[in-house]
Amino acid sequence: MGEFDLEKTASVKPASSSDSSNMVDSDATRLAEMGYTQDLNRNFSILSLVGIAFCMSNSWFGISASMITGISSGGTVLIIYGLLWITIVSMAVGSSLAELASAMPNAGGQYFWAHELAPRKWARFASYLTGWFGYAGAIFACSSVVLGLAQGCVGMWKLGHPDFEIEAWHIVATYQVINFWCYLFNCWGKTLPWVAKMTLYISLASYFIILVTVPACARPHASAEFVFGHFSNQTGWKSDGMAFIVGLINPNWIFACLDSATHLAEEVPQPEKNIPIAIMATVAIGAVTSWTYCVSMFFGIKDLSTLVSSTTGVPILELYYQALNNKAGAIVLETLLIVTGMGCQIACHTWQSRLCWAFARDRGLPGHQWLSQVNKTLDVPLVAHSVSCFIVGALGLLYLGSSTAFNSMMTACISLLYVSYAIPVVCLWYQGRDKIQHGPFWLGKLGAAANIMTILWTIFCIVMYSFPSSMPATTSNMNYVSVVYFVVVVIMLADWFIRGHRSFKSEEKGELEVKMDDSE
Repeated sequence: MGEFDLEKTASVKPASSSDSSNMVDSDATRLAEMGYTQDLNRNFSILSLVGIAFCMSNSWFGISASMITGISSGGTVLIIYGLLWITIVSMAVGSSLAELASAMPNAGGQYFWAHELAPRKWARFASYLTGWFGYAGAIFACSSVVLGLAQGCVGMWKLGHPDFEIEAWHIVATYQVINFWCYLFNCWGKTLPWVAKMTLYISLASYFIILVTVPACARPHASAEFVFGHFSNQTGWKSDGMAFIVGLINPNWIFACLDSATHLAEEVPQPEKNIPIAIMATVAIGAVTSWTYCVSMFFGIKDLSTLVSSTTGVPILELYYQALNNKAGAIVLETLLIVTGMGCQIACHTWQSRLCWAFARDRGLPGHQWLSQVNKTLDVPLVAHSVSCFIVGALGLLYLGSSTAFNSMMTACISLLYVSYAIPVVCLWYQGRDKIQHGPFWLGKLGAAANIMTILWTIFCIVMYSFPSSMPATTSNMNYVSVVYFVVVVIMLADWFIRGHRSFKSEEKGELEVKMDDSE
């Protein structure tokens, strides 16, 4: 196949807005130059793309699930200022991904970029590692989201029925129902853009309703000194700095899935422009909504210790109850949060299924001959979607054995995803940022600084998020993230030596010709 050359502006000039069919044909031609066929229709507009990318992270929903837990590692200071720091990091990570997505828009995302930019000798293995880390991170992220939804639903029942005793199987049963319900929304491709827009509107509407209701009903309000200056170290770590660092995982979780839009590159027109817009918009909207939401919620706190030890197991639900002093009202607000979270889970399923499908068409996964199929009638990779959701469901059963081990997957998803981002960034530096031809989104020296921060933050996450969140460490509170890493690496290497080293990308696709300076 012919080689794929990227120009410093878009390699294929966008067609005029009055001729959308020509624009789609141009996108398909560009994809063909990479060696792939147009298997999925380009149903997504920029609004629906932003919708699904934002709903994937849904930052204000995500921070609801981890806000009170994070407070024990640094008080409100951790959340308020930790979110600001994570926003800066996420801008850097998002910029790095956006540059690469603009230069090489492909549903494979980071594993495709790694293959194109890594040294030829190591390109297949670097790409394979990236694909596996990214897919494992996506599966773990989906599992953690649906767990939060299940806990919220069971917690609402507990609030309305004080004599009810929550058991692990209640959470797992609810987990399976929610996972299957959200699975159905990704079974018909043509409705996904509409669902994405609706979930975006629902998320923003729910955000505004809760943002106003909680502080309006809370009497008395917490003081500004508490909201912006309360530091509390209840972790058992002697160092407050260490407590703050291990607690950063809570605000970090909501921005860990920034690659989601890149895997829809073959379902949106002009992806070299629209994917970067979606990524950066996700960070911007997520930062504003999550930070203002936290400030608003903190003003509604009356008794912090009651939140942490709530019998519902859902601190944010207890916060709503404290503010409104009304169980029905608290359940209504939690319902808005759950519906928003459902949109997040639907977007998660879209993300993981597209990554699975793209990776499988390059023979990156066992059973690739089925996982790479697209149901033309439904316009979705139905097998990849179904298998991915089945894995998420199976992982939910781990909660029956150990909630601590299950929660370690949330930590693992952050580090694994960042590693999948960092590998192509490192490969980009190997080639030389100024020696490759790029797309319309390119930040020059600012982009170089963003790349450096992405790499350094990845190293930080791997090391620091492996420490226990509280001390002294016991079997019940130990951070088992290292075990999760080990299992993922063992499965990945076993597949590589048994099958992958022969079949992965065995039929070469069109490759990016990295144009070097004449001096080279």
